Amino acid sequence: MANRRDSRIEPSFEGSPRAKSSEGFSVSEEDRVVPRTRKSAAKGRSAKAKSRGRGRDRNRRGLLGIATRLVYWCFVLCIWGGIAVAGVVVYYGAKMPAATTWSVPDRAPNIKIVSVDGALIANRGASGGEAVGLHEMSPYIPEAVVAIEDRRFYSHFGIDPIGLSRAMVTNLIGGHFSQGGSTLTQQLAKNLFLTPDRTLERKVQEVLLALWLEHKHTKDQILEMYLNRVYFGSGAYGVEAASRRYFGKSARDVSLSEAALLAGLLKAPSKLSPARDPKAAEERAQLVLAAMRETGKISDKEYKTALSAPATRAPSYWTGSENYVADTVMDELPDLIGDVRGDIVIDTTVDLNLQKLAEQSIRRLIDESGKKLNVTQGALVSIDDSGAVRAMVGGYDYSTSQFDRASEARRQPGSAFKPFVYMAALEAGRTPDSIRNDAPIKIGKWTPDNYGGKYYGKVTLATALAKSLNSVAAQLTMEVGPDAVVEAAHRMGIQSDLQANTSIALGTSEVTPLELTSAYVPFANGGYKPDIHFIQRITTANGKVLYEGSTGSAPRVIKADIVGMMNSMMTGTVEVGTAKKAAFNWPSAGKTGTSQNSRDAWFVGYTANLTTGVWFGNDDGSPMKKVTGGALPAQAWHEFMVAAHEGVPVRPLPGTWKSTPSDTIVPDEIPSADASPPPSPPAAVGQLQPAVPSQPVAKAPARQARPAQTVDADGFDMPSDSGSTASIKHPVPPGDVGGPKKRRQTSILDILGGG
Repeated sequence: MANRRDSRIEPSFEGSPRAKSSEGFSVSEEDRVVPRTRKSAAKGRSAKAKSRGRGRDRNRRGLLGIATRLVYWCFVLCIWGGIAVAGVVVYYGAKMPAATTWSVPDRAPNIKIVSVDGALIANRGASGGEAVGLHEMSPYIPEAVVAIEDRRFYSHFGIDPIGLSRAMVTNLIGGHFSQGGSTLTQQLAKNLFLTPDRTLERKVQEVLLALWLEHKHTKDQILEMYLNRVYFGSGAYGVEAASRRYFGKSARDVSLSEAALLAGLLKAPSKLSPARDPKAAEERAQLVLAAMRETGKISDKEYKTALSAPATRAPSYWTGSENYVADTVMDELPDLIGDVRGDIVIDTTVDLNLQKLAEQSIRRLIDESGKKLNVTQGALVSIDDSGAVRAMVGGYDYSTSQFDRASEARRQPGSAFKPFVYMAALEAGRTPDSIRNDAPIKIGKWTPDNYGGKYYGKVTLATALAKSLNSVAAQLTMEVGPDAVVEAAHRMGIQSDLQANTSIALGTSEVTPLELTSAYVPFANGGYKPDIHFIQRITTANGKVLYEGSTGSAPRVIKADIVGMMNSMMTGTVEVGTAKKAAFNWPSAGKTGTSQNSRDAWFVGYTANLTTGVWFGNDDGSPMKKVTGGALPAQAWHEFMVAAHEGVPVRPLPGTWKSTPSDTIVPDEIPSADASPPPSPPAAVGQLQPAVPSQPVAKAPARQARPAQTVDADGFDMPSDSGSTASIKHPVPPGDVGGPKKRRQTSILDILGGG
């Protein structure tokens, strides 16, 4: 039956366009074709969809395959890369000592130099500052360093993968090396153990050492070691040295803005140092402050306050005259304890308050009068009776010149050397009342002129020393001999070589201010020569004594009666002589000195408490403009000594001296054969010859023993520069004094002439 239906229907498809079904309705060709076409279209669309799906599947499978292969090969590469890195680490690690032998090296020894009252004078040594605990230093310092150098310091394990990745990307994008990924631990490892070479070997070793440090030490310990060893520029290693260097204070007292500046230096210590480029240092400090605010270390208010702080202006070098003392101490240290192997503390004899006063006085006088008088440098040394140096200023400004003029510069002392001439004369039998004829004299081809060309005729030795008469000093040198003068100077403390010639009377042999001042100390302490010293004691950081200064007695180098006579004469220099500007309310004595053309100006004076010497001049030896020892040096001496003696009970100078009548012949006054006085000089052409008195000098009444702080010319008035006895109104003819005379009998004319 199915076959018959099929046979009936089939013709209808091939015959007329319309055919009737057995059920009574007809179906056209169009009606029959449409359903077949839709079915085919649906089948086509389904096939295409399946085809597209199969394509997408193939694409997905292709991408997945590529990704899988990439992951695979990346994994393979990582494995091989890890193997390579491990190989490199093993290779370079094998070249290092065994980890069991690793230890943090000791920090370079610090030498802490303190004043007599314990105040810090300076730190010396490779570090330039003592180590400060993390809990002792200003809390702003570690916070600033962590904020700008290693924000994840407290969270990483010695290596910061995030920071390292960021640095690598930044460097790749920038095309050059601009950022480093080293942590503070790595930087410490490099500073402790390695050289700064940028090699693969050093980097591998740095990583290994950083991991070891993190394993052996806490984060705070690592940060403390880092801050006490890292370089901050301008020769400062560690925060204490840097704080002292740039701010003149301890790291314990550093402010927020100062801590930001210190942290900013770590990027480029030498380039960003405020001693070299204050503007760059300040700009970097502002970046540090911004980083601290960003990390929540400081508030907005603290940030704004710190930004408003004035910029730091640091000197180009360590400043302060106390550094001259520190340098001298360091020079003496090896002879006392040898090599320094650990932190030590040196107790000095220097009073830091007096040191500051001395520096202020020297600088003020040069600031006020330097340009007008052409003077650029000064020095001051003050020593007590025991030989302890209480202050020493070696120049106008240590930061601009570290040359110590107090202990290293040899200059002509001029008339400040005359006390040794007069001392030798007193030891040869003269007294302050001995009379000499102050007149132009000639010694060979040398004519020692008085300052200003003025001469006073008959004067006592006391008057001659107070007025600093060159003629009389030269005569005394000829009488006792230059060798005796040299011996006396060396015995008193002069160490420099001295030329044993007649011109030594006027201080032509060069000496340092330190040794000249020390040679006056026996006058102040009664005739004893102590060891001049700066160091009292040296101890370790734990208090173990390495050196203790000697307290033994000093040898006597000058007799007590000679001390009394010298103090009597040199008191006149301060009271009525060339150093009247130095006088103050203490018994004092001393001597001024001025070298030729005012190249050097000196005043060395003393009380029973302190001996202080002052020098002014120029390093190149150029003349000053009529500066004498009685001017700037006496003023500086006065300022310093007034401050130094404030509140100290007044004491007289040691020794007394009893004058003898001038018409009495004392055996010691009779010149010896090798020290006979010169005869009366012959008249010179064109000059008047003063009459030789035919009567003995009027007898002066005998005096009681007097304290050495007073002076009397024993019947002779002290000549004044404008007085009638000055040669400007009463010219004295020149004399020709040859040398030591042969022994002869002393006549009354010799005595009347001053013998």
